[in-house]
Amino acid sequence: MKPTVLVLCGGKSAERLVSLVSAQCVVAHVPRKFRVRLVHIGADGGWAEVAAAKLLRERPADLHRGGAALTRLRAGSRRVDPWKLLNSLGRRDCVFPVLHGPMGEDGTIQGLMELTGVAYVGCGVLGSAAGMDKEATKRVCASAGIPQVPWAVARTPAEAAAAAKKLGYPVFVKPARMGSSVGVVKVKSPAKIAAALREALRYDDKALIEKGLPIREIETAVLGDPWAPRGKMSLRASVCAEIKPNAEYYDYNAKYLNPNGASFEIPARIPAMVTARVRAVALAAFRALDLYGLARADFFVHKTTGAVYFNEPNTLPGFTPASMYPRLWRESGVPTTRLVETLVALGLRRAAARRRISVNH
Repeated sequence: MKPTVLVLCGGKSAERLVSLVSAQCVVAHVPRKFRVRLVHIGADGGWAEVAAAKLLRERPADLHRGGAALTRLRAGSRRVDPWKLLNSLGRRDCVFPVLHGPMGEDGTIQGLMELTGVAYVGCGVLGSAAGMDKEATKRVCASAGIPQVPWAVARTPAEAAAAAKKLGYPVFVKPARMGSSVGVVKVKSPAKIAAALREALRYDDKALIEKGLPIREIETAVLGDPWAPRGKMSLRASVCAEIKPNAEYYDYNAKYLNPNGASFEIPARIPAMVTARVRAVALAAFRALDLYGLARADFFVHKTTGAVYFNEPNTLPGFTPASMYPRLWRESGVPTTRLVETLVALGLRRAAARRRISVNH
């Protein structure tokens, strides 16, 4: 029997609809040597196995809206017990958690998979948690000497106002544990800071306040085992891309809803020295944060000075048709089917290594 790739999609976060579009792309590119199973996690936390073919029939725009597309997807689905499902998988099988945001990308689902011992794609518990929490990312990277723009954390309007005053306007206010630009607001004056904080706190209980600088948005994709010897599984970074939003910044609408929301330059037209710096810092941050398998590394490059600032990792980056992670690897000579196969191989490799760790003394 073929080994199984179990794709998890949906989830309890505000990014659950983005997850469906990402899962559609992953399912379409799982190599034929694997059998695909698809499980949808509902907003209520319930798990249900659905037909992968149903997901492939939906238009990405309809999945982004949910509604009827989600109803069609779940029609005839079979509820499953997560613990029993994961424990039923064998050593040749692998879970691909195509889950974005809290309760999928933050170490919670990774903890469940560690408990069952199943192989899975992506970062472990610590790397997922540290990569999801923007404050934790900032603190770990600061300790490793990785350059970042000035920042602060706020939970109250008074803290946000004080932080913004110290940093200097404009600032960006972001939920500390959210992705896809959900809840992000650019603030240019003190009059708007309280409203921006309220928006961020809709999605988390703390917010990151970040200094707004005249920057270019640069991204690279990271793939591999950070501790593997030189070879096909060793850590590497893709070509760089520049994102040029057709708005003031790269918001959710530009990322997912507006086909003309941004343009992309791949490879980015930046000096070779800056490209090398971005890629080197991406690998350093990947190791410092204890990441594994994959991450998209987002950077700011100052328009005037050329200074490189690490912004954040995305430990389960989008796999939608517009997503940069698979696109960057295609531009680097790695087709999406081979990328999915490599990620599954990395998950199996780590699971095998963890089985060799003794539980006795």
